[in-house]
Order: sequence, then C-alpha cells, then structure tokens
Amino acid sequence: MRALRFTVLLMFFAVPVSSAWAGDDYAEAVQVFKNAGESGKFFKVAYGYAIFPNIGKGGFVVGGAHGSGRVYTGSKHVGNASMTQLSVGAQLGGQVFSEIVFFQDKRSFDEFTAGNYEFSAEASAVAITAAANATASTGGSSVGASGGQHDAVTDGDWHKGMAIFTVAKGGLMYQAAVGGQKFSYKPL
Repeated sequence: MRALRFTVLLMFFAVPVSSAWAGDDYAEAVQVFKNAGESGKFFKVAYGYAIFPNIGKGGFVVGGAHGSGRVYTGSKHVGNASMTQLSVGAQLGGQVFSEIVFFQDKRSFDEFTAGNYEFSAEASAVAITAAANATASTGGSSVGASGGQHDAVTDGDWHKGMAIFTVAKGGLMYQAAVGGQKFSYKPL
C-alpha cells in the first residue's frame, strides 16, 4: 500500500514537469511526431492515429501512468481515448511523455476502437528530455531513443497493423518492469 501511495505522489510531481514543454496541446504533439524522423512518415500512409500529448507516469516498485488523447482518421477527429498503464518491478521516479499509435488500415483501427485494447511489457530509462527504451509486447518489439521536443528521434515499424512511438517530455525514471497499457475509446 505504501508503494502505491508513493507512486501516486510521484505522478503528481511528474505532471508539472510537462510545463517544460510550453503550449502542450494535440497540434503541437502531432507536429513533434511529424518532425521526429521515422514517425513522420507514418502520417502519409496510416489509416488513422491516436495521439496522447501528456501521459504522466510514476513508480516505486508498483508503477502507473495515465493520459487522455484523441483519435483521428485522416485529419478528422472521430473520438477520444484514454491510456492507463500499470507495472510491477524495479522502477523509481516519474516522467511525462507523449505517445502516438498509428493504425495501418481500417481493420487495425476497428480493433483499437472496438473497446478496451491492451498490450506491453517494457524496459526503459528516461532522464529529463532524453530517453532510450526497448519494448517487447503483444504488439511486437521496438527500440528507440529521443531527445527533447525539437530534437526527438523515433524508430519503428508496423506490427499487426499498428506502430507506436513515444517522446519523453520531462522527468527522471528508471524502469525494468513488466506492465500493460490499456486503451479505452469513446466515439464523438
């Protein structure tokens, strides 16, 4: 129970760190991913995407993360989504990051928007606005690194119709834990 309280406290401290990225909003987050190397190419070929501009994350043995987002097909806002993550393992700290989930085709979009979609098991290290991570999940494996909002770099590819990218915005987090991300969708 103490670990859970400490985790919640860390998340409250992680969210103000996001002020390091002034003007937090959906358009700015999309622009960062468009300019971040590999992820920019996905906007041209994806059926749609879900963007989460601010996800707060904290952990001390037990970790948690949460953020709200919007879902688009083409450039049309078609619904809202939320992401919740729980993890257990060696972890300490708090961070704020942005995440985007691309849908390769209508099938993968329908799978994501049909209800609760979940995946992930990851190991990562984030310091201020620089990040390195490796992920193995039901959605596949990926490796990437990123800097701040103006020098972020992404690397990835489609796996089962989806491609996921994150950019660290701030905080300090060490994590070698197993967890899962759960997404909920609500159409407009």
